Amino acid sequence: MQTGPEIRHSLCRMCDDRCGIDVHLEDGRIVDILGNKEHPWNRGRLCVKARAAVDMIYHPDRVLTPLKRTADGWEQIPLDQALDEIAGRLADVRDRYGARSIGVWKGEAIGFGQQETVARRFAHALGSPNYLSNDSMCYVGRYMGFTLVDGAWPIPDLENARCIVLWGANPPYAHPNMTQYITAARRKGATLVVVDPRMSAIARRADIHAQVRPGTDGALAWGLVRQFVEMDAYDKAFVEDHTIGFAKVVDYARTFTPEMVEAETGLPAATVKAMARMMADAAPRMAAYVGNGLEHHENGVGNIRAIAMIDGLLGALDHEGGTLFKEPVPLRDLTLYDELPLRHLGPLGADRFPVLYDMRQECHTMTAMEAILSDEPYPLRALVMTGANPASTNPNSPKVIEALRSLDLLVVRDLFMTETTAVADYVLPAASFLERTELHAHAKHQIVSLTDKVVSWSDVQGEYDFWHDLAVRLGIGEYFPWEDETALNRWLLEPTGLSLETLEAHREGVEYSPPRVGRRRQAGFDTPSGKVEFASAYLKDLGYDELPVYHRPAYRREPDAARPFVLMTGARKLLYLHSRFRNIPRFRTAIPGPEVEMHPDDAAALGVADGDTIRLTSPIGAVDLPVKVVAENEILPGNLQVTHGWREANVNLVTHDDRFDPVSGFPLMKSIEVSVQKV
Repeated sequence: MQTGPEIRHSLCRMCDDRCGIDVHLEDGRIVDILGNKEHPWNRGRLCVKARAAVDMIYHPDRVLTPLKRTADGWEQIPLDQALDEIAGRLADVRDRYGARSIGVWKGEAIGFGQQETVARRFAHALGSPNYLSNDSMCYVGRYMGFTLVDGAWPIPDLENARCIVLWGANPPYAHPNMTQYITAARRKGATLVVVDPRMSAIARRADIHAQVRPGTDGALAWGLVRQFVEMDAYDKAFVEDHTIGFAKVVDYARTFTPEMVEAETGLPAATVKAMARMMADAAPRMAAYVGNGLEHHENGVGNIRAIAMIDGLLGALDHEGGTLFKEPVPLRDLTLYDELPLRHLGPLGADRFPVLYDMRQECHTMTAMEAILSDEPYPLRALVMTGANPASTNPNSPKVIEALRSLDLLVVRDLFMTETTAVADYVLPAASFLERTELHAHAKHQIVSLTDKVVSWSDVQGEYDFWHDLAVRLGIGEYFPWEDETALNRWLLEPTGLSLETLEAHREGVEYSPPRVGRRRQAGFDTPSGKVEFASAYLKDLGYDELPVYHRPAYRREPDAARPFVLMTGARKLLYLHSRFRNIPRFRTAIPGPEVEMHPDDAAALGVADGDTIRLTSPIGAVDLPVKVVAENEILPGNLQVTHGWREANVNLVTHDDRFDPVSGFPLMKSIEVSVQKV
């Protein structure tokens, strides 16, 4: 039956911005995706990646049928048969080794939404403490740093800021709609400071581009702290009333003179002073945002804690034009951590990285690889993954593949065949974000929204349906009592006082308890002390630095003469989202393949030019890449940059899985010592 043109309001869930979209359909098929002008976050603006969701959903290589590995290759099988067989094999693993021998791993390829909590619920209902995700390598390092200082990760009030400071972030490529707020503030006179070793798209627009050496951001942060104290430019009342550890901060900051900071970071002393003055003049309307460029260093959390202190020193916390705190939306909790506490079962990595588990109640993916290969501290013999591709995204890819291949059972749910599905026993089709129904609480604007399933395929399950059906087969169906996603959403929504009918009538979303300026100042911050913790007793008790002490990157502390270059990985490309969208033909035409960015002086010294192939070698392995010689101001001499996610040249062949930030457990991925050889 011909249905004709139709527009459905929804949200893009391919990143955590969750922009409002208008999905245009003809005869039940999506023909275009445009920005929803009524949505309060993006106001009609939409990045090219969101619009390319049409290409993704209808791509001829979509996995739309369950696949089973046989001696002769992949066999298509019915969905019920696949679920029956998978449940039977999981039950066998559980009977032989115990429930904790089974892990659940949630990735981002299927989009952001409530699928995380559904997967967590399944793991705990099964009796396994081993829930894993990409969060042990992305985002959580920043969350930890700010939460340890402020009690939460604050939201920068960009629209009302007089000075915006971006640390290791490139919003035009990573979060394009954040850029419109920065642009609006700039039109009103706000200054912009960008701290980044590379001349990024946003750095080109900055009043000050602080081009620091990789991993030295903490030295700059401490240098700024010293400047604020020396200039008498800090907020004395806020420091006195709402912080702890200030005297220790002042004492430690003394050594971070502009000259010392210049020697460590490479940033001229005059620039350090100018940056401090610009931020102080704008305070308290100084809004800072930290990107994931700071997480992947051996002192990532320490550096981020040092940056977080600046908000408190300048009185910018809980202040208009500074940083605000979201108000929690009281949705029911779908996880079972209170009902079924499982810490005593030894979640993998929780002993080594207790802060990660305390704050996120999830395991450490690199430790999981060790457990698979060694059976220590106990066997991990089966993994069920949804939207995850660790064979590409995790460090030391050969080791990851070896570990996954050695499992008794690997099940992968995804949109496409990947490096990880290549070693799976079963591959199941997963629903994209437009193929399931979900509730959303938008963190930045406290908007509660409901998104409906726009299109569907016969064998493609949403997250709730999959975990429910698997739970029933494993005898734990009582933990998934809801008939479908709609019934689940109604249950989740009950404490808010909102109804599904209200949300259905307001597809742009309903504002729920917007951030309130000054609430934390009145009620206290969500830290153990109730104050902004420049010094953390919690960390001290765990054996970590009480202050965010600066530790030099290894390449500066103990330079390796055999590996004189510093490799940064993971800088965003406008058309790609991590490892996704490289199968979209029009995007591959624009950016056809991987390349390593190199300073012209380094290229000249090595005798290489654009397009020449070089080999990067670390203690982990080697990878061959073509060279792109960039302008001399785009990257520092001695530094290289490679974007991850390319099958043709997987940079995680050289990244470390044995060098970590001691607090977060995040691997070293942004300052890797490598040698370079022309091939």
